[in-house]
Amino acid sequence: MNKAQVACEASPIIRVPNRQALCETLMAHAESDRDIVVLCSDSRGSSSMSAFADKFPEQFVEMGIAEQNLVSVAAGLARCGKKAVIASPACFLSTRSMEQVKVDVAYSDTNVKLIGVSGGVSYGALGYTHHSTNDMAVLGSIPNMRVYLPSDRFQSAKLMEALLLDEKPAYIRVGRNAVEDIYSENMDFSLNKAIELREGTDVCLISCGELVKSSLDAAETLRLQGISARVIDMYCLKPMDEAAVLAAAECKLVVTVEEHTLLGGLGSRVSQILSAQRPTKVLSLALPDEPAVAGVSAEVFAHYGLDAVGIARSVKAALEADVGSGNSALLNEREG
Repeated sequence: MNKAQVACEASPIIRVPNRQALCETLMAHAESDRDIVVLCSDSRGSSSMSAFADKFPEQFVEMGIAEQNLVSVAAGLARCGKKAVIASPACFLSTRSMEQVKVDVAYSDTNVKLIGVSGGVSYGALGYTHHSTNDMAVLGSIPNMRVYLPSDRFQSAKLMEALLLDEKPAYIRVGRNAVEDIYSENMDFSLNKAIELREGTDVCLISCGELVKSSLDAAETLRLQGISARVIDMYCLKPMDEAAVLAAAECKLVVTVEEHTLLGGLGSRVSQILSAQRPTKVLSLALPDEPAVAGVSAEVFAHYGLDAVGIARSVKAALEADVGSGNSALLNEREG
């Protein structure tokens, strides 16, 4: 597991969509690597790929609203030696074209990188038809398919650069919102290695994607309440950094935070690892197993307790419940 320093509080707050960082990274490499080809499903605007299409028209394919064909054509291009990158709304890419992803990409082991944009509840105001709250479970269940959720623009760029160097399938899920910087341009990055952003002993917050920043903010709130919170950025959902998960069990409570349903996502995978190798109490903070409410992301997060305030409140309540039960290590330690 890597360790990183978060951005200095005195630094100006900069917010950039991760999808924009992915486009800029692809453009930086497409100049010298003509095998890079980007494909969209009438989604160049929503995926921030318009600049790529304008600068590299011969390396861009517009498939229109036809996600199944989008994936199959990308797989065909990959078989011809191209480095195919798909950018399409996560809600459609992960469900409408699941069979093509399973057969043409994963099973056939083709060099296709799928970028699911506006994942989670990014399209929140459009309602459940446009939510992508099961993609981590759906695509993560397909053998040979890797799943990643970068948390800011710098990590998105590093991840894209790393994936361009291999020829294996991968799914990258990013939100629509502009997100605050967590890392710096010269961040240390190792593919498939989680990053410890903050040390702590009472609770370990494991999160991914847009909710990493919320977890960091919650950790600071908890510090002011006398609770020491470790924060791990588990951007690599599959393959998951098992060593980082097992190390999290050093804390008295492990809490997973994700923009996904309770089933089959980050919490499920962390719980599976710990239950088999180091049984630990895990609190999973996620969206419920039901259609999420409509609203902008911040409203949806607040409604389900996935913002910094809600995360801190849930952690504090869980720790206090353990103390009240008289069964926790936290109680024994504090009573000496």
